[in-house]
Amino acid sequence: MTDRLRLLYLITEDWYFWSHRLDLARAARDAGFDVTVATRVTDHGARIQGEGFHLAPISVLRRSRNPLRELCAIAELAQLYRRVRPHLVHHVAMKPILYGSLAAWIARVPVVLNAFAGLGYAFTEPERRNSVLHSVMRQALKVTVGLSRSTVLFQNEADRDQLVVEGIVPSIRTRIIAGSGVDTAEFSATPSPSGTPLIILPSRMLWDKGIGEFVQAARNLKANGVEARFVLVGRCDVDNPAAIPKTQLDRWVEEGVVEWWGHREDMAAVYGAATVVVLPSYREGLPKVLLEAAACGKALVATDVPGCRDVVRHRSNGILVVPKSSAALASAIGELLSDAQIREAMGRCGRELVVAEWSVPGITGKMMRLYHELLKTSSASGRLPGYA
Repeated sequence: MTDRLRLLYLITEDWYFWSHRLDLARAARDAGFDVTVATRVTDHGARIQGEGFHLAPISVLRRSRNPLRELCAIAELAQLYRRVRPHLVHHVAMKPILYGSLAAWIARVPVVLNAFAGLGYAFTEPERRNSVLHSVMRQALKVTVGLSRSTVLFQNEADRDQLVVEGIVPSIRTRIIAGSGVDTAEFSATPSPSGTPLIILPSRMLWDKGIGEFVQAARNLKANGVEARFVLVGRCDVDNPAAIPKTQLDRWVEEGVVEWWGHREDMAAVYGAATVVVLPSYREGLPKVLLEAAACGKALVATDVPGCRDVVRHRSNGILVVPKSSAALASAIGELLSDAQIREAMGRCGRELVVAEWSVPGITGKMMRLYHELLKTSSASGRLPGYA
């Protein structure tokens, strides 16, 4: 290992690191950090190594329920942390936070940053708030976050406030940084093309992204004579409990109500072809797809829930609708389809907001300042000798 400060990212999926944390890791590398990415490797391993990062393949599976396998996963991470000896570990999402915090405590990692990309399904549905799963997750988070003496990072105030109120993390140890930033040069404003309007829902294929409501809204609009193409863009996520079966997606396509384009690498071009971009999710951390679409100058329709409402300013850069209502969703889409002038005005507003608040340099700058703040605090307390 080098004498440079060592930073380790623990993220379940390599594709998620590539889409959501690559710019931050590049900024850390360019600032002199020796960067390791610990992740389940599928198809981005070579690209991660090509950036000059160390790649540590891990076998943590999100949907595993085998207690022995879970213990082995924690042991695997502890062994990795002891080998890499990171000065700072950055855990992203629920399972890396739980397992990584335990591993960091075992391996005595000096600085732990636990970043919620959004609260998991045990926290997002009201009917689950009093469930055994919620109680177990709440206690597990409280213990592991406390053991590692971590700082907990949120993307919006609602998520932070919920975990503070539930006693999982003290407010003094929380920070809020909105998202991971958008490359406003890659995602640039383009006029909507002529022809049949294209309504895009970019997301993983999960029920709690509101995809069922989107499909029903498309049915309603088509039944009322609206001429438009309704397109789902995103991968199946079979490890997620809310995954929509591919057979169901195929049935919708065969019915002719929607198109499903699957995963796309060229999202800037996808947004460029869109007339309106929609995300009727039940709850988000800070949805990067809405930020990217706004950067491309597109009017947005999203649900009035945490995360979405942090991006969509109602009647300024888009329309907010009540969650789980296909009728409200159809009404908002129909309204925007009927008025190109409003769409264009909302698109300009959205672009201005992203440039001002969520550009990559601004967000990565905040993150790098947080890294150095945490490292200096740790050094002052004697947990990180030699750092100034």
